[in-house]
Amino acid sequence: MATTKKQALEMIKKLPEKATWDDIMYEIYVRKKIEAGIKAADEGRVVPHEEVKKRFIR
Repeated sequence: MATTKKQALEMIKKLPEKATWDDIMYEIYVRKKIEAGIKAADEGRVVPHEEVKKRFIR
């Protein structure tokens, strides 16, 4: 698996030439959140869909 630095560089290379610092920070933020979600799911730290529905439909 590639290092975090290599992954970040590859992600930045895919951005348009006119990408701003905000664009770069957003991409990093989204990537970090997705990876955290995948890790949580792999560890079983999730709420089943039906439970979420019960919590919001009262």
